[in-house]
Amino acid sequence: MKGRLFASVCALGLLAAAAPALAQTTGSKANAKPSVTDVGEVIVTSTRRTERLQDIPLSVTAYSQETLTAKGIVGYEGLAQETPGVVLNRPSANFNNFTARGIATNGYGANLQSTVAVYIDELPISTIGNTTVLDPNLFDVERVEFLRGPQGTLFGSGSLSGALRILTKKPNLTQFGASVLADIGVIGPDSLRQRYNGMINVPLVQDKLALRAVGFYRNEEGYIDNVGLTNRKNSNDLDAWGGRVQLLWAATDRTNVKLLASREISKPRDSSTVSPALGHDKRVSDRPDLFQGWLTSFNATVEHQFDGAQLTSSSTYSKFNQKFYVDLGGTFGNALGAATGIAFALDADAYQDTFVQEARLVSDPGGKWDWVVGGFYLDRRIDVDYNYRSRPDYLAFRGFTGLPDEYYQRFGNHTNSQELAGFGEVTYRFSDRMWVTGGLRYGGFEAQTITEGGGYNSNYLTAALTPGFRGPLTITPIAAARGVKAKESGPSWKLSVSYKPSSAITTYATVSTGFRTPVVNGFAGRTSVVNPSDIVIPAGADSDDLTNYEIGLKGRWLNGRLTTNLAAYWIDWENIQVQANRVSDSVQFATNIGKAVSRGLEFEVVALPADGLSVGVNGAFNEAEVTKLSPTEAAISGAGEGVRLASPRFQGSAFFNYGFDLTPDARANLSTVVSRVGKFPGMFPYIPGRPGVLAPTYAYTQAYTNVNATFAVAYGQATFAAYVENLFNSRKINYVHPEAFIASRFAEQRPRTVGVRFGYDF
Repeated sequence: MKGRLFASVCALGLLAAAAPALAQTTGSKANAKPSVTDVGEVIVTSTRRTERLQDIPLSVTAYSQETLTAKGIVGYEGLAQETPGVVLNRPSANFNNFTARGIATNGYGANLQSTVAVYIDELPISTIGNTTVLDPNLFDVERVEFLRGPQGTLFGSGSLSGALRILTKKPNLTQFGASVLADIGVIGPDSLRQRYNGMINVPLVQDKLALRAVGFYRNEEGYIDNVGLTNRKNSNDLDAWGGRVQLLWAATDRTNVKLLASREISKPRDSSTVSPALGHDKRVSDRPDLFQGWLTSFNATVEHQFDGAQLTSSSTYSKFNQKFYVDLGGTFGNALGAATGIAFALDADAYQDTFVQEARLVSDPGGKWDWVVGGFYLDRRIDVDYNYRSRPDYLAFRGFTGLPDEYYQRFGNHTNSQELAGFGEVTYRFSDRMWVTGGLRYGGFEAQTITEGGGYNSNYLTAALTPGFRGPLTITPIAAARGVKAKESGPSWKLSVSYKPSSAITTYATVSTGFRTPVVNGFAGRTSVVNPSDIVIPAGADSDDLTNYEIGLKGRWLNGRLTTNLAAYWIDWENIQVQANRVSDSVQFATNIGKAVSRGLEFEVVALPADGLSVGVNGAFNEAEVTKLSPTEAAISGAGEGVRLASPRFQGSAFFNYGFDLTPDARANLSTVVSRVGKFPGMFPYIPGRPGVLAPTYAYTQAYTNVNATFAVAYGQATFAAYVENLFNSRKINYVHPEAFIASRFAEQRPRTVGVRFGYDF
């Protein structure tokens, strides 16, 4: 029924596209036929100032809202597919971790700060692994910028290998505007996907005060069957909704004030990870695994134009509540997880409050000197309630008594962290052809985890692993404890020299550094209750040391009909933060190990061989491996010298876009994107504590290709499109979970999805 319904919708959409007389209002921007004589200039703010993309000494890929809509990019997946040198580890909704330039030891990064910083406007939303990370809605954004290479100078901790910036559109003070975008598709044979977006912009006081509001709703039916105790078909449904409201006030000719409130809620009903051994699109857990999140943010930004410089002050407060519920039954080698073996799961609820203040002064362009100077402050508290559970049926089957309910361990802790930094960059122009840029950030970070009293533990796991054990379990109170305070301070810097041999070519050479904040292990000093001779949890991990050496060339050729961007880099990564897992009880902990090297080449080429036709290719070649390791570091991490890091040797994409006049009043557009990602290991190969012994969970992803195609017609203010994602229905494994406790450890490409989009600008 859904298939027939969707076929009818698709047919209606194509008929509407082919019959532009049904549309209204001609002569709008959507119907305009721009002169296609060059690729066009791209303006970015990656250096905290407005500059041409082709002039900045950075490897950056930028996407306008028009590009995102045309290519159907609504989230992280689409960005990763078309950004060279970037891989998204996304086994399930709200479970996101970017890898850039090969800087990753696995695709999960439990307990560690992300290596790519993610910002929505001025708010950093990237966090540590094994937490829920929302998929932000990419509708009505001004631009998305992906900066590759360490960005510690301007974007702080977590930008070890790059930074992703999502910049929302500001209210328009002069013109009323509104738009809607609806997307209806079918995933696989019969799962319906619905996405609806809307925007309205209202000048309340002409040229002085304006309001802009955006709302969205998504409902996506699942395509994975959970064959665990719940036995749910199409279990990985997704509901997501939210919006934002912005108020812009032009207080004076020199001063603007912007207020923003936003809220996003994302509630997948189960994970999308699978167990290929169970059959196609099958997973197992005793209950649905949940990675759900609620993000609420408030921001006040003040901009004031002085003579010669602009001051920006941004204050953001956000609350992020999340559920991280996961079946841990795979810990003990159960083929079907806790559905058939020892019932063992974690229901964790987290509550994160963050305040961020940044103020910066940016010089006006045009002189010998360009400079940025600023300060940054972050205060964050994360409360986590850890609830480890069994199941009532398993407790009854084993004859275990004495627990207050199905939870055999409950405790809570909270982590307070603060970061304070000053930063600046200065550029001196010897001439229009040559300039040098230097940047420095000096900051301090501290964090402390406090275990709250009132929790309890029990001997449940020991009893469950003891054949014949029956009767009451022993309950042990968990006392309040104050963890060691982690502190670290130091600089992050960069130096770059740029040279333009002609007005169309920019070359540069850059040395830059990045860092992550130190980590304190919550279970430091604890031995395993399952095997006391196993690894004792260390105190924590210090910050990494990473230095990036890069040369690049950006050029415009053939009177602007060809654009090329090339970047080659060599990265030394020392004192590497890694996530390790104790074998006996799967307790995670952070530590540092030796050294790795990542070296590679990134390229982007866009050509306009004829009016209306654009083609392009982009990609990255990368070699990243561990180069130095002590025997102790090898034993505790599972790594080894010469071991590859968790990144493909090649990743890239190619696109074809052809626009033509369907009728004198309608413009058609046909586009195709082909992306390719090579295979890579999902983790270090060896069992922690047993050097040289291959871990049974060690596995590679599969090399995969994805093809998307879209046919769209714009008439007046209306746009109709028919599209297909994953045209050839490739179902390769694109994620491998590094930890044994997950029974369903793999993720596959989403099935072929066919749909239609309708957009209208009022």
